[in-house]
Amino acid sequence: MLGPLRWHFATESALTICQGRSGNWVERVPPINSDYQRSLLAGLDLFHGVSPDKIQGLLQQCERRDVGTGELLLSPGSRNEYVFVVLSGLLDVRVGSPDAPVLARMDVGSCAGEMSIIEGKDPSAYVIAAEPTHVLVIHKTVLWEMVNASHAFSKNLLLMLSERIRSHNHFIAESFGDLLKYERNASTDALTGLGNRHAMVDEFPAEIARCRKNREAVSMIMVDVDNFKTFNDQFGHVAGDRALTAVARVLRDQFRTRDKLVRFGGDEFAVLLPGVAEAEALKTANRVRIAINGDYEENIDSLIRIPIAISMGVAELQDDGTLDSLMHAADAALYRAKRAGRNQVFA
Repeated sequence: MLGPLRWHFATESALTICQGRSGNWVERVPPINSDYQRSLLAGLDLFHGVSPDKIQGLLQQCERRDVGTGELLLSPGSRNEYVFVVLSGLLDVRVGSPDAPVLARMDVGSCAGEMSIIEGKDPSAYVIAAEPTHVLVIHKTVLWEMVNASHAFSKNLLLMLSERIRSHNHFIAESFGDLLKYERNASTDALTGLGNRHAMVDEFPAEIARCRKNREAVSMIMVDVDNFKTFNDQFGHVAGDRALTAVARVLRDQFRTRDKLVRFGGDEFAVLLPGVAEAEALKTANRVRIAINGDYEENIDSLIRIPIAISMGVAELQDDGTLDSLMHAADAALYRAKRAGRNQVFA
């Protein structure tokens, strides 16, 4: 149909050349005076099943425009008063900027601009010719007159709008899935699979607030792998990564599901223990230290063949405390444990 459409609108002797509402030189659409022309019109989704007799006079008020490659038809911030029906060629839809990736392509029979007219708002996307394109240009006043003149035209317009909304919803659903993936990556440590500092900032304050509301104690344990820099220098970063993975695995197994465990950064981990006072947190920390002390990867290809030891600092949230003050107290206890010879737990 692409060839006949192009021939029909380019060679029809009844075409008149004039200046349209847009100021561009365009060709007026000729009268519909043959079965052949009716079949061409019916090939456009917007006019499918529409009786030519009902819209012939209105169609002659429309324009046919040649659009060059890269020419902009619609753009955000620019008022639109037209619906563009693709007769031949391709239009690209881009969001954000004219140079953004192509969101959708509109080929023969597709429409652009109807959403902005119906909403009474500026276009939300850039519509640009991907190649030399011929479009039927319908002014908004003519569009509404066609709606009033033909039930079939109204139905076609409604179907096109429905399909456009369905496409938008599909795009939103895909974008939401991508957003969730990005958020998950932003709050998850890639090496250990534990939460990272972003997760800590998001989750720890909420858990502290719940404990305060329920009048529960809450404690924090800061964990540091002993002599990790020396370990890395001696065995390499691959072995270092395996050591951190081994520590993370044991920590995950040793703490409760309710406890909030994150990789604080480098070779440090932080654990929030809701409902746990300092004395109980000390016992828990010692149990975890013993579980990790001497743990190493047992895979045949493992590069780690020496025990891993950790130091731990424990603190309980005070009545007027905050996440920052709790973290500072646990970190101070951790450094006391390291200064005391490492592989110890201090409060």
